[in-house]
Parts: sequence; C-alpha cells; structure tokens
Amino acid sequence: MGGEMQDRRTFIKQSLSVAAAMGLGGAATRALAASTQSVLVFDAMGEIREVYGPDLLQEMIDSGLNAITKTMCDPKTFELEAMDVALEGIRSFDAWIAANSRQVLNATSVADLDRAQREKKIAVFYLIQNSTPFGKNLDRVDTFYALGLRSVQVTYNYQNWAGAGCKERTNAGLSEFGLQLVEKLNDTSMLIDCSHANMATMADTIRASKMPIIVSHTGCAAVHTNDRNTTDENLKLLADHGGVVGIDQIRTHISPLREGAVEHYYDHIQHAIKVCGIDHVGIGSDRDHRFIDLTPEYIAELKAEQGANLNEADLPWFMVELNGPRRMETIWDGLRGRGLSEGELEKIMGANVRRVYEETIG
Repeated sequence: MGGEMQDRRTFIKQSLSVAAAMGLGGAATRALAASTQSVLVFDAMGEIREVYGPDLLQEMIDSGLNAITKTMCDPKTFELEAMDVALEGIRSFDAWIAANSRQVLNATSVADLDRAQREKKIAVFYLIQNSTPFGKNLDRVDTFYALGLRSVQVTYNYQNWAGAGCKERTNAGLSEFGLQLVEKLNDTSMLIDCSHANMATMADTIRASKMPIIVSHTGCAAVHTNDRNTTDENLKLLADHGGVVGIDQIRTHISPLREGAVEHYYDHIQHAIKVCGIDHVGIGSDRDHRFIDLTPEYIAELKAEQGANLNEADLPWFMVELNGPRRMETIWDGLRGRGLSEGELEKIMGANVRRVYEETIG
C-alpha cells in the first residue's frame, strides 16, 4: 500500500508539472492537487452512531474518511455497571458493523487501514473512554482485547482507580494501580489515551508507558483556556516520547466565538505543530458526523447522553463551518490556506495517527 500511495503522489506531482508547462492554472491546477481523496484520513476519536444510514456513511466515505476510532459506551459509569455497558457496547456495535459491512469494517490492526482504503470503506477502531470497565482486575484487559478493543483512556474527567481526570479538584496523578494498568496495556499492545486526564495523570502516563500514547481529542490550553485542553509542557512531553495529539472540534474547547470559530481551530492545529512538531499532530473530532440542527429533539438527545456535563448555554458544541460529514475536506482546504504543504497535510490528516497505531497495536 505504501508503494501505491507513493505512486499516486508521484502521479499528482507529475500532473501538476504538466499543467504548469501547458499554462493551465486556477481550477485546473487545483483539480489535480492532492486532497482528502488521495491520502489516509483518520479521525483519531469521532462519533459514528448506530443510527447512521447508508447515505450518511457514503457521504463520509466520499469526503475521504478512511478510519475512525469510536467510543464504545458511556464513560461515566463505574464498577460492574461499567463492565456491563462496555461489553454491551461492543456486542451492539459488532452487530451494526456486520449489518453495514458494505461501508464499514471492524478494525483491529493497521492492516485494516489498508483494506479500508482499497475497499473504500471506513475502518472502525474500538475505544473505551474510561478504564473503569476493568475495575481493579487487570485480567479484564485481555478479555476486552479478545473482543476487539484496541484503545483505552486512563480516566474520564474525574478520579478512578487509575488516576485523576481533568475536572477533579485535586492534582493527583497516576495511582499505583494506574502504573500497573499502563504496564498491562503496553504488554497487551493496547493504545493508551490520555484525553480527559488531568495534566499530572497525563504526564505520569507518558513517562510510565514504554510505548507512545495518544491524546486523541483535546485543544491547546495556550490558545484557549478550558479544563479539557492540554498545556504546552505536556504537548512537548507527549511529542518527546513519540506520541500524537488529536485536535478536537468541540467549539467550547476551541473558541468563545459562535461564528468564525474555525479560524481558531486552525490556530490550535498550528500551535500544536509549533510545540510538538509536524510528526506529532492529528485530528480527533470528538464530533457527530451528522449535520446538526439544534432542535428540541437533538437537545433532548444530548441531555440523555451527557447528564450534568451538558450546559445548554454552551451550545452549539459544533463549529458552523465543520457541521456535517464533509468537514475533513474543509479542514484540508483551510490548513492549505494557512500555508501547510501537501506532505504536512498528509501527516495531519492521518499519517501521524497511523504511525502511533502501528507502533502500539501493530
């Protein structure tokens, strides 16, 4: 597949040279330029829901999306309830993928990324956004791995057995159990995610892990203050240990603006590149790929999912320009307008995330 991708890039470059020699420009040249159709596009943490039908899935595919990491269950659960909802989430989504196998596939290795690109499907990797389904039983890591789980967030917003989340009142880092969990996840070839962790837990995890980790969906605290955003200190630490940060698309994490916030989104990506380097930044939307209209029905859906996490005054969570299934094309064009080269865009859109998956889950 790497050779095929190189051949495609060579063809694009040669075509551009021919166009220039013939005096072609403007729309003709842009039509030959690389785009989301010619590179791996990997949403490091996004929503793909069982209510999505074939038309929406096809529009996502047509936009260039090749892969997405999907949360399996409500992360706001603990003990046996957490294990039960995670197991049910995997069972239910396995069935949904089987019913939609013409457009999606269950991904457990990077080889599935290549298959998805060949077959023009979306590869779906499984994530749990809290380690609570394991309780304090590390054998459950093996159980969930056998069921297809490939990525685990250490904690979600608050304290659990492993560490402290970004909304916890204390600044505690990894617990003793958390250190054991990191070692077990490494040994099991699970990708560790520190989105929603506080900065102490994130730093402890980066240092403790023998493999690179991911912070799949966050913003840059230096660009916009939010308890879900990551400090420059931790962004640099993450990059120094080979990890990747995915910049998310929750508007309140990115900007106070309700219109024009997408420009601030590009600011976050460019800031992350400045701090981490071009090889350590990706995109993790944390967003629904439907076109969202803030109807009473949709707000009721959010309330049912988010509970106390939802403040209606913060809505909309989406950025107007990125509302809908073709957002990756918008981001490509926006970052190209900011001066990123096609090679740099290829890394941001998916190659960097692929690299950290290859180094961890294989």
